[in-house]
Amino acid sequence: MIAQKATVGVLRETFGGALISPDHPSYDDARKVWNGMIDRRPALIARCTGVADVRSAVRFARDHDLLVAVRGGGHNVAGTAVCDGGMVIDLSLMKGIRVDPKQRTAQAQPGLLWGEFDRETQTFGLACPGGIVTHTGIAGLTLGGGFGWLQRKYGLTCDNLLSADMVTADGEFLTVSNEDHADLFWGIRGGGGNFGIVTSFKYRLHPVWPQVLAGVLVHPAERALEVLRFYRDYITEVPDELSVFVASRKAPPAPWLPEHIHGRPVVILAVCYAGSNMEEGERVLRPLRAFGKPYVDLIRPIAYTAHQGFFDAAVPHGLRYYWKSHYMPSLSDAAIETLVPHAWGMTSPDSYSLLFQLGGAITKVKEDDSAFSGRAARHAITLDGVWSNPEGPDDSAWVRDFFASLQPFSTGGVYVNFLGNEGQNRVKAAYGAAKYERLVALKNKYDPTNFFRLNQNIEPTV
Repeated sequence: MIAQKATVGVLRETFGGALISPDHPSYDDARKVWNGMIDRRPALIARCTGVADVRSAVRFARDHDLLVAVRGGGHNVAGTAVCDGGMVIDLSLMKGIRVDPKQRTAQAQPGLLWGEFDRETQTFGLACPGGIVTHTGIAGLTLGGGFGWLQRKYGLTCDNLLSADMVTADGEFLTVSNEDHADLFWGIRGGGGNFGIVTSFKYRLHPVWPQVLAGVLVHPAERALEVLRFYRDYITEVPDELSVFVASRKAPPAPWLPEHIHGRPVVILAVCYAGSNMEEGERVLRPLRAFGKPYVDLIRPIAYTAHQGFFDAAVPHGLRYYWKSHYMPSLSDAAIETLVPHAWGMTSPDSYSLLFQLGGAITKVKEDDSAFSGRAARHAITLDGVWSNPEGPDDSAWVRDFFASLQPFSTGGVYVNFLGNEGQNRVKAAYGAAKYERLVALKNKYDPTNFFRLNQNIEPTV
């Protein structure tokens, strides 16, 4: 705990951003994160404006033995971007980005959100795989791996990271890449915020223009078994340009859905074809669109930035989120027959499950090339309890029961960005034994005191 204003004054001498303490009028807003279940009260929030501020904040925290949380977009379900009693190093004001359309690269700071990043890159007809919600921060998503609509065509976000500028636990500044500090570059591509604070990311960009063929098909839950079996068989033959994700939930009161189905259990097939030939995309999607009798078919050519924001309304800031997740192989009949009876057992109208189609370009990167683990999985499923009232209905029990039911059909692994506060065994499951040991060795080298420990933590052994 920071006991005296005079102590903070020492930091103020070298810090150019805002220092927000509990008596500051912006304190309550500054300590909020996306997950409304998280209500923590840091002693100090240091809003950085650049690398110099980050280095000053790190050194100050070390000198005063402060617990440190690092905030980029603040979108992590575990709420690790804020702490009780310690210091938040807040990067949210660091939003610089420079796109080089000739080299097809972007240099971006960690306070950017994906919607802000996409707006800049799309003006040149370029994009980097990055999330399915525009208000997700680029930093956390990249450091954990990075699922998104373009992943099967162009790989994970971390697969498109070319280099990064970092401040380490001792306040030193490094640029890491495959050529410089290659061990650390390996670790930050999937290893999260365990090894330092990234102050700039350099990404490879890809042509995604002028539109993608994207949208949703919405089927009644009564036909879920048929829909999921067809989906399972259909995706085995589709090209890497296509991603199809499956959401199971109660139909929201959205203007794009007929009023008579609001609140009904539905299966939503969310589609994105990112190829350059729309006619080929129409051909590829024809069997999926012809199957059954969906309530609505909203698949059409649409700007990539518009499709990126399609699901924003389902995950607003301030609701209460409780997640659990599995990696899964191809869906067996038994897995589908287990999934369906559990999928609509929620009590809150905002809860849902989401099944991600993996494969494609994700599998074309060697498993050992980065810390990210799970490239052989065919799906990731996230079971998301979401509610607004602190008194309930609380869907955490539904999530746990659903999670347990799918355990026999999982690979045993989990995507690290979908982890809540689930303990060290689950962190180890996210990497597997061999990678976890390699990450521990990296932690011993770059952060032996576990200064950066508010994350899905790799515990040092020195």
